[in-house]
Amino acid sequence: MLWHGAFLFLLGLLTGFVQQQLTNPRMGLAAHLEGVMNGTLLLAIGAGWTELRLSPRLNAWTYGTLLYGAYANWVVTTLAAIFGTTAMTPITGAGFGAARWQETLVAIGFTSVAVAIVTAAVLLLIGFRANAPAGGR
Repeated sequence: MLWHGAFLFLLGLLTGFVQQQLTNPRMGLAAHLEGVMNGTLLLAIGAGWTELRLSPRLNAWTYGTLLYGAYANWVVTTLAAIFGTTAMTPITGAGFGAARWQETLVAIGFTSVAVAIVTAAVLLLIGFRANAPAGGR
């Protein structure tokens, strides 16, 4: 998890170098921030991973949904910047437009990211709560 966090953080930094060359530079900035923030998220969760108390199956699901959600968020946001899509991002996409297949691809991508990240967050809450000391602290 820590390696993936550092790698995604680096991808986010590198995205910042090319954001002005993308079809929608404002969305390019969002892709840069998604990489940096999701990399930081993975680093933080990785630092506390040993405190997570889940079954092996749920542990694997948590790991997979976290990695998928973090990387896919950066990839889909970068694609939105390259394509200039607007359907799922009306504020950052204002003034741009893309082919229908591109809009559909990005919409499916963002929807899958939302499902993955919410699933991971719920699993993390369950796993970390199972390790909470008596008294609710």
